[in-house]
Amino acid sequence: MSNELDRLLSPAKLAGLTLRNRVIKTATFEGMCPGGVPGDDLVNHHAGMAHGGVGLTTVAYCGVSPDGLTFPDQMWMHSGVFPQLQRLASAVHAEGGAVSAQLAHCGYFSRNKPLNIPRPRGPSACINQYGVFSGVPIGGAMDSSDIARTVAEYAAAAAFVRDAGFDAIEIHMGHGYLLSQFISPLLNKRRDAYGGCLENRMRFPLQVLAAVRAAVGKDFPVLAKLNLSDGLEGGLEIEESCKAAQLLEQGGLNAIVMSGGLVSRTSMFLFRGESPLKYMVPLEKNPWQRTAMKWFGGASFPSMPYEEMYFLELARQMRRAVNMPLVYLGGVATGQSMGQAMAEGFDFIAMGRALLNDSHLLQRVREQGEGWKSPCTHCNQCVASMALPGGIRCTLNQPNAFA
Repeated sequence: MSNELDRLLSPAKLAGLTLRNRVIKTATFEGMCPGGVPGDDLVNHHAGMAHGGVGLTTVAYCGVSPDGLTFPDQMWMHSGVFPQLQRLASAVHAEGGAVSAQLAHCGYFSRNKPLNIPRPRGPSACINQYGVFSGVPIGGAMDSSDIARTVAEYAAAAAFVRDAGFDAIEIHMGHGYLLSQFISPLLNKRRDAYGGCLENRMRFPLQVLAAVRAAVGKDFPVLAKLNLSDGLEGGLEIEESCKAAQLLEQGGLNAIVMSGGLVSRTSMFLFRGESPLKYMVPLEKNPWQRTAMKWFGGASFPSMPYEEMYFLELARQMRRAVNMPLVYLGGVATGQSMGQAMAEGFDFIAMGRALLNDSHLLQRVREQGEGWKSPCTHCNQCVASMALPGGIRCTLNQPNAFA
């Protein structure tokens, strides 16, 4: 086995946490919180990742408030889910792994009607494509009190998951959710201190980072998922993303999980491979939304050629821009790619689809070295499977999942 793979599979420090290796199960929404409550499926899913050997497994989309959810069957951080999160953390620890919570807020991109405001809110007033057929077609602009309240909600959620026994936090600043909406020049049209130049557009995310850091302490690992590019004209591009990373490094962030794309417009920029749209449409419960997905969904879910390490060129630029630890994500499905990610100077690797296919893949890597190759075909049916009873799974392992 190469020196690079030896390094990948050896213990590593992330702030005050020692991980048994440098492999992270990235946040992929599980669909395992019916009614917003984490169930046995979610506990078993992440305990299984730890049993398979990953260093850190990430629980996806932990809403910081009830107004921050994209749809009803997501959880937000409140006392009603504390025992379940404690049980999840204990189950992961029992398997020798560590667990992170991805803290998120949807901004205007939601199908939920907020509790105390007339519409979901983000940086600017806009059309909410996701909520057109769910009674929330317009997204409003957050005012200063909205921003201050949301900063406090992130801090409270961070302390909440730390107290539940979690080992790290990932702040979601990508994929077109709230903080990404503020960072993106395409989505942020404000003319106040939170809009315009990058420093202004980063003001809110940096306030969130500062509040989270104050809530959890200096040694608790805080990561952020950040777009390298939004994947469309007018959106965030790599030059500004690198500058954003520098500001986050100065703000005390411990690591960046490098990603890309906007869920609402350029989802396949993140995934690559086959479009899952034909599997998603029949699972949509809203008939109007189902029709819209059928006729117009191809614009945001077009098939895109898959290649190994498809974010590498962009990630290299960020590697040159910052000294902080970087987590490479995007097209790592072979032992050779794993070794290359280490050789390129990235500190950790985040994997999604390959681990859904085989949570024990690190055992194969130890046995086969750079010759290991995931059976994953990048069909992306796992993306659609989030809506199935029992949540996300690799359909190569369950070929009749959509029957």
